[in-house]
Amino acid sequence: MGVRRVAGGLGLLCAAWGGWLLLRQPEPWRIAVWLGGAVVVHDGFVAPLVFAVAALAAAAGARLRGVPRAALIVAGSLTAIALPPLLRPGGVANPTVLPLDYLRNWLLAMAAIALFTLLHTALRALTRRASRRD
Repeated sequence: MGVRRVAGGLGLLCAAWGGWLLLRQPEPWRIAVWLGGAVVVHDGFVAPLVFAVAALAAAAGARLRGVPRAALIVAGSLTAIALPPLLRPGGVANPTVLPLDYLRNWLLAMAAIALFTLLHTALRALTRRASRRD
């Protein structure tokens, strides 16, 4: 119980510090709107998408635990972070601001997450099968 109280106290201190830094900004409402948008994106897009994938996997008989669940969380978080440059890929006034090909890099990251998840799941299945034979 002591660890929870310390962690909760540290969380409250961090939240208070963040609020203080927010209020020191010249236009704090712009940051508040952005943070509100992040909550809307998470609750309206990422969470339902992850839930839908988990429900489809459960309907197919797969159990999402451990690495597959973590892969969904990482993919959803990475998608939420990458949404602004993905949704507005046009040119910017300063070409050094977004110099990368975000769609290609996001697709590569999603493929890497899927590949590592599949490899981990396959290796784990093989080691379980081998240990059952012995």
